[in-house]
Amino acid sequence: MDRSRQWIVLAGFIAICLLTGALGGWVTSQSVAEWYPTLNKPAWNPPAWVFAPVWTTLYVMMATAAWLVWKKTPRASGPRLALGLFFVQLALNCLWSFLFFGARNPAWALVDIVALLAALAATTWAFFNHSRLAGALMLPYLAWVSFAAF
Repeated sequence: MDRSRQWIVLAGFIAICLLTGALGGWVTSQSVAEWYPTLNKPAWNPPAWVFAPVWTTLYVMMATAAWLVWKKTPRASGPRLALGLFFVQLALNCLWSFLFFGARNPAWALVDIVALLAALAATTWAFFNHSRLAGALMLPYLAWVSFAAF
């Protein structure tokens, strides 16, 4: 496979993940200033400045993981299923911001994050089946979403 095409695909995965994060950030921005501070949060809730660098790092890591799976055999059915799961969890990730911050509905956001955790666990498992590194790159994201669910 042409190496330049591989780098273009990696850039595409990174762009899709970062755009997902940017869309979530756009939905989040007003509620973070007005609504979120009024919520009761646990003492171990991270400070606001932590979220942007953590999410940026996680989006780049998950994009790299997806690229590693794609690179293995881009037309085989196994990677297609794993990448399909990847895009399902990415959509659920984005939906969470709309539900929690946009609609200001923690109950529906909880339903979404449970579905996200299931899709993310399935994606991580599928990624491990194609590339140990890809699966390992998903683990911090799985840990962060699990932490956020609390």
